[in-house]
Amino acid sequence: MYIALDAMGGDYAPLCNIKGAIEFAKEYKIGVYLVGNEEILKQEIKKHNLSIENLPIEIINAPEVIEMHEAPSVALRKKRNSSMHVAGKLVREEKASAFVSAGNTGAAMSVGKFIIGAAEGIERPGIAVAFPNKKGGRTVLIDVGANVDSRPRHLLYFAVMGHTYVKEILKTSDNPRVGILSIGEEEGKGNELVKDTYPLLKMTNLNFVGNAEGRDIFTGDFDVIVCDGFVGNVVLKTSESLGMIILEMIKEEVEKSLVSKIGAALMLPALRRFKKKADFAEYGGAPLLGTKGTCIITHGRADERAIKNALKFASEFVNHDFNKKLLDNINLLLPEELRKSKEDDLNGDLNGQ
Repeated sequence: MYIALDAMGGDYAPLCNIKGAIEFAKEYKIGVYLVGNEEILKQEIKKHNLSIENLPIEIINAPEVIEMHEAPSVALRKKRNSSMHVAGKLVREEKASAFVSAGNTGAAMSVGKFIIGAAEGIERPGIAVAFPNKKGGRTVLIDVGANVDSRPRHLLYFAVMGHTYVKEILKTSDNPRVGILSIGEEEGKGNELVKDTYPLLKMTNLNFVGNAEGRDIFTGDFDVIVCDGFVGNVVLKTSESLGMIILEMIKEEVEKSLVSKIGAALMLPALRRFKKKADFAEYGGAPLLGTKGTCIITHGRADERAIKNALKFASEFVNHDFNKKLLDNINLLLPEELRKSKEDDLNGDLNGQ
């Protein structure tokens, strides 16, 4: 197995990406393609006295870079020799089993959706984020940005993706509780998308338990919550910002008095455990589910530990044969009338019932 790593993507690239790949290859003996400007990568390796000799690491030259400020369409049309584009092609051509990037999120999504491509039977891949919840588990929210505008059919498939992710990768439930994000828990609440999707989810063999409100992302009462990418991205960015602000406010209060500092010192083990639960670097990144090959998008601030864990995360998807199990679950959990290829066919079936 080889994983194609966008070696030029991220705030600390390429050094942290190289170090993360080396640590991963040493520990797990899994191959990594370092995809990026060959001259720069070799210079960094030499400059920092690093070595990839006797490791399953190979440099793949890709002289161009997709910058953070560039439009996602650049990855597809104008920079075909970029590290992202070349890494995606390695997966599409089955030379690599997975794609990992800490670069431009929009461009990475475009690579996953259009270069690697959607898996058979999947119309729209979706990004899944696993939020820590108060019951000690994780609640998967999908989609958090891959699709700004979604249809009921797309949310239906997101639910199966989330179910498979929880069951096969997170392994927190054998029968994940699935909900749809809305403004009230009662059936009939929500916008047109929610109202139209609700009856579809009821028709499935999923463990669908109804509407979920915003608070339920963190209560642990749901294992999977589906929404369109616009709403999901707002939730994700708000949650990230809130978490950082809370930590900053706690730090400011602690520094105001000696008593507070002593109390904080006593609470340090608990605070470290909390930080570990909430730290993205522990989990590596967010998977773009529903693509032909594994696609992991990690944070732009990813350090070498985050890169290493993102590579490990990608290898788990491959080792668990996630895509095959996803396709199996689509056939198992969705009745035939919900697996029609066209949205019009699906709406026609429902309207005729």
